[in-house]
Amino acid sequence: MNGRCYLVDENTTRAIVSQLRRLQPDMIIGIVDDEMMPPLGMQDPDILCWIEDEGYSLVTRNRKSMPRHLREHLAAGCHVPGIFTLRPNSSFGEIIYDLLLIWEVAQSDEYRDQIVHIPL
Repeated sequence: MNGRCYLVDENTTRAIVSQLRRLQPDMIIGIVDDEMMPPLGMQDPDILCWIEDEGYSLVTRNRKSMPRHLREHLAAGCHVPGIFTLRPNSSFGEIIYDLLLIWEVAQSDEYRDQIVHIPL
């Protein structure tokens, strides 16, 4: 285990969280509005600050505004462990497979300050 943690945003299906927990019980994964996670309605720039502070990579369907928010976050001298955006029309199985693969084999800083579209 490399220590990667995932935060799934509120617009992404909770089924991803339950499937990942079922397949890899050691994985640290939360969803917005879970206990100890950001609350519903938290703005994207604040989510980026939260994942930076807590060391979580973000899993999101937000392919529209997240690149701009990340550019602004980086321009302010901040960083993120990584952002994984889900490609439209991807199968649930492909998404789960890639998140498991990344969790199992990626180096802890491999996706730092990047947006990566999955499936890879």
